[in-house]
Amino acid sequence: MSEKQKKCKIAWGITGGGDKIAEIVKVMVAIKKQYESNVDIHVFVSKNGETMLKFYRQFDILKQEFAQFNVEMNPNAPFLASWLQSGKYDFMMVAPTSSNTVAKIVNGIGDTLITNSVIMCLKAFGTVYVLPTDYEESVVETVIPNGKTIKIQVRKEEAEQTRKLKQMAGMYVIEKPEEIQNIFAKRYGNSGH
Repeated sequence: MSEKQKKCKIAWGITGGGDKIAEIVKVMVAIKKQYESNVDIHVFVSKNGETMLKFYRQFDILKQEFAQFNVEMNPNAPFLASWLQSGKYDFMMVAPTSSNTVAKIVNGIGDTLITNSVIMCLKAFGTVYVLPTDYEESVVETVIPNGKTIKIQVRKEEAEQTRKLKQMAGMYVIEKPEEIQNIFAKRYGNSGH
């Protein structure tokens, strides 16, 4: 790549959703390696996202893999909202996205780094991809760090917030981590070159 060619930049937010977090981290690392010649992924972790990453033993993996790794100090620090509005990033990916974050975005509550940044990105006609932990009414099984499988109920209230999210302009809702690979392939080609 020549000096004049700039890498595309992606803002990747992680919130306090635990379901599929280890799987999502694997996808993030695979995408980074596949597209490293022309895409830079900058990671932004909410305070609750930091807690969940540490609980699932994924925090150190991400911190080691991604040079641009930031943990929320407050809703405007780091200043992600401004960087999204000014076009520094091609798009924002939020995966995983907790039901709390989904509800805040749907209701316009920007009181965390991720919710504020998503809302400001959408206001500036940006593109946001979200992978909610609570997608549709169901009972899901998730594996916690000790290897135990637990059942979690996705209630109609959470599923309704996700349905509302799908109706927002500029918002694309993803159901499964493997769909993230497809987004990068469509935007940057299969090889990333």
